[in-house]
Amino acid sequence: MQNTLHITTKVLPGGKIEIVNEKLPVGEAVDVVVRHASASARRSAVDILNEAPGHRLFKTADDVNSLLKDERASWDS
Repeated sequence: MQNTLHITTKVLPGGKIEIVNEKLPVGEAVDVVVRHASASARRSAVDILNEAPGHRLFKTADDVNSLLKDERASWDS
């Protein structure tokens, strides 16, 4: 039997959720995790970094390029 079963379903009246799968073993205990679909919206990497303590070291790609250019120039010195 597979370890994980992913099913998308709709909440029925009364807050009920029905899961039907013939491969589920009758009488065996299973774990059920319910995640609200709107909670699965992906956030961009920039949004995540903006929420991090200290934020980002660089504000723009030009800032990164400038630092890299200076660093490469120091190698030749």
